[in-house]
Amino acid sequence: METATTALTFRDATEADVDELVALIESAYRGDDSRAGWTTEADILDGQRTDPEGVLEVIKSPDSRLMAVEREGRIVACCQLEHQGDHAYFGMFAVSPLLQGAGLGKVIIAEAERQARAAWGVREMQMTVISVRDDLIAWYERRGYRRTGRMTPFPYGDERFGVPQREDLQFELLVKELA
Repeated sequence: METATTALTFRDATEADVDELVALIESAYRGDDSRAGWTTEADILDGQRTDPEGVLEVIKSPDSRLMAVEREGRIVACCQLEHQGDHAYFGMFAVSPLLQGAGLGKVIIAEAERQARAAWGVREMQMTVISVRDDLIAWYERRGYRRTGRMTPFPYGDERFGVPQREDLQFELLVKELA
């Protein structure tokens, strides 16, 4: 029986992947396509989630990797890992909306944590999540992340991050100790 996690390949994204990655990230978070999955931000943000320049910046950064996850030669998910001293930052996480809810995200985040420990010897993974995303935060808590209550402002007025549909957006830092 084939599952969402059947025959996954994890690799570092390249410049040739940029357009496919932007399309994937946008489909997971913005617009009507994102409503097929549960990670949509379409009700709180319009506009773009990322752009080719932002994705390319992550790919080219010496302290960062953008992990592409393929199945049958197609990128179905991705995530950013950035080395920040004694911890790693986890971001730009996207799973194809048509594959969400089948366990793929759990497999990817576990592999990202494993790779961050192996590559950089970090003992903690950090991420920021829009604080009103209760369902998403609960999903991360089930993976061992904890809320810190430490907030940073949403970049209102910078449309590279989207066009907010509400006034109360901010990012909360989530952390997980890595064994």
